[in-house]
Amino acid sequence: MKKIGIVTSGGDCGGLNAVIKGAALAAISRKSLCYVIPNGYAGLYNLENFNSLVELNLERLVSLEAGIAGSEAGHSRVKIKNINDPEKYNKIKTGMKKFGLDGLVISGGDDTGSVIVDLTEQGIKCVHAPKTMDLDLMTYSVGGDSTVSRIATIVRDLKTTGRTHNRIVVVEVFGRYAGHTAFRGGVAAETDAILIPEIAADFDIIYEHMKEKFFARLRSSDVTAGTYSIIVAEGLKDANGSEIFDETSKADSFGHKKLAGAGKYVCQQLTKRLKADSEVKELMNEAGLFVEGLYETPEIRSVVPGHLVRSGQTSAFDVNFGIEAGAAATNLLMDGQVGVTVASVDGKTVKYMKTVDAIKQRFVDLDLVTFHEQLGITFGREVKKCKLKYECLTEMPVRHL
Repeated sequence: MKKIGIVTSGGDCGGLNAVIKGAALAAISRKSLCYVIPNGYAGLYNLENFNSLVELNLERLVSLEAGIAGSEAGHSRVKIKNINDPEKYNKIKTGMKKFGLDGLVISGGDDTGSVIVDLTEQGIKCVHAPKTMDLDLMTYSVGGDSTVSRIATIVRDLKTTGRTHNRIVVVEVFGRYAGHTAFRGGVAAETDAILIPEIAADFDIIYEHMKEKFFARLRSSDVTAGTYSIIVAEGLKDANGSEIFDETSKADSFGHKKLAGAGKYVCQQLTKRLKADSEVKELMNEAGLFVEGLYETPEIRSVVPGHLVRSGQTSAFDVNFGIEAGAAATNLLMDGQVGVTVASVDGKTVKYMKTVDAIKQRFVDLDLVTFHEQLGITFGREVKKCKLKYECLTEMPVRHL
């Protein structure tokens, strides 16, 4: 292959620029040319209308910082199969032929990967560099470590304002149907409660845990200061088992509605229980906080950091993985392996999976949840017994976050 195109798609996050840089450097090392196809699948569909493409030569790569989050190539949420144009695949092929592109390195998550499967079936040569901050692909995906680190920092920082005002702080984070970012971010931030889509939350259990921990902290503090932190994944289900949607938004081209309101819902559930609990006024009075009619129960606040967890800087781990994944994807493409997803680079061995298998959704390991429950975190359920097993390894497997 003499010329390849790079596409990034889906949500932005840390590590994408590292993928782009790795892919381009690998192409250059093999005496090939590498070009940015801007704005995701929308740009790929409209490729034939472009007058020129930016070549990622060594000079252009100087200004592309692998450690900056976001994507120099730009994104869009477009499912090619759903475009109302019977010539859509031929249009893409015409655009690629116009610029002499022999194949594509595409970085994105499960939705992006489903389009890669589609394009490959249509004879368009693609390799997938996995990217999703949700961490729900079968492979590790660039962006996960960066996002978890930012979530942990935000939750830790919010403990200072929580303790100042004696508040319970609820932080709602991305993750859609899998709770990896809430789980790992919560553990890293030493959060008191972690609520994820994989576990139906029992708010009576959460409330009792919160009440005990919060008022114990007030009692043990010489200045009567305490806080309690909860991290909740946006895909949390309500008491009826239904997801909490933003009813004002339309579904995107992949059929996903905007999930919004989980943090607010948690606040409502716990506030209702605080107000109904006759012991709370007495506990507030013991702490010197009770004011009739004005300050009778602790305040619960919801914070939604939103796209802040996607932005800013890329973690060192994601820079490393991104460069390796991008370079591996280029090499796979040039050596004739298409319709596949990079899993890892192990020395001189590039490990990969069929993309159709890699994009199957991976959920939080509930056995690992049980492990952390023994350490005092509540997941909104009765604590399960944890009988450990032990295994001596002779080789270390690749592990997920």
